[in-house]
Amino acid sequence: MDSQLKFAAIDIGSNAVRLLLSGVFEDGDSPTFRKMSLIRMPIRLGDDAFTQKHISENKVIQLVKAMVGFNQLIDSFQPLKFMACATSAMREAENGPQIREQIVNESGIDVEIINGKKEAQIIFENKSSDMFGGNNAYLYVDIGGGSTEITLFSQGRIITSGSFNIGTIRLLEGLVTKAYWKQMKEWLKNFTAPYSSIAAIGSGGNINKVFRLANSKIGKPLSDNKMMKVRRFLKYFTVEQRIRELGLRPDRADVIIPALDIYLKIMKWAGIRKIYVPQIGLADGIVRVLYKNYKTSQ
Repeated sequence: MDSQLKFAAIDIGSNAVRLLLSGVFEDGDSPTFRKMSLIRMPIRLGDDAFTQKHISENKVIQLVKAMVGFNQLIDSFQPLKFMACATSAMREAENGPQIREQIVNESGIDVEIINGKKEAQIIFENKSSDMFGGNNAYLYVDIGGGSTEITLFSQGRIITSGSFNIGTIRLLEGLVTKAYWKQMKEWLKNFTAPYSSIAAIGSGGNINKVFRLANSKIGKPLSDNKMMKVRRFLKYFTVEQRIRELGLRPDRADVIIPALDIYLKIMKWAGIRKIYVPQIGLADGIVRVLYKNYKTSQ
């Protein structure tokens, strides 16, 4: 029987708050990470954070209640270690530090508000490039409600990473300026120029949904043409129809096209024609960091 180690991760994102309960099975040298349970609460902190720079009382109450519930679940799961990280909505909100205090006081969970660079590094812990051969560089792209994190790596190490104030909720709210796009375009063209064959790796709920809508096979990349087809298909439907007829979550139905637009621009500017979608994100990265730290401390 393989030994199983348990870890838990909380990702307080701009669109949703997630609790991942994960098991790590050690069999020989390579550990197998398995999702035991993923609970997702569509609180959408970015609605307030990016427009008013302040998270409203109603959303704070929702968030704190979710964290109290998460703490009960973590208690019953009994992981070896757990970690909670908050990303761009909490970073941007002026009351982010007070909310963090309130979460600690009411739920006992200590939340770390991380910057874009740390977020990219945690996501990189998933080492998705190990799954895909044949390219000399990869762009790891994670699109959230408030920011896009891009990490360029080659031969298994980070070359550079960038965090940009371009996210799906920001786009919906009309908060992404031409200057933001220009900054991202120049960064991409500058850093990807030295590499002859480059592929993208996408993480986050939107690209996972696009991958499924395109009927793509696990392990096979998604082409830019297929992504454009999915975009055209989605444009036929109103947000309400996407929820009713396509079965999209209400907090996914309106942000999926802005997400596609960001991915397609990144791929175009980096000269990339295909993206791999390993269906993992920040919470998975946190679990890997916890496992690595646990093994080091042993």
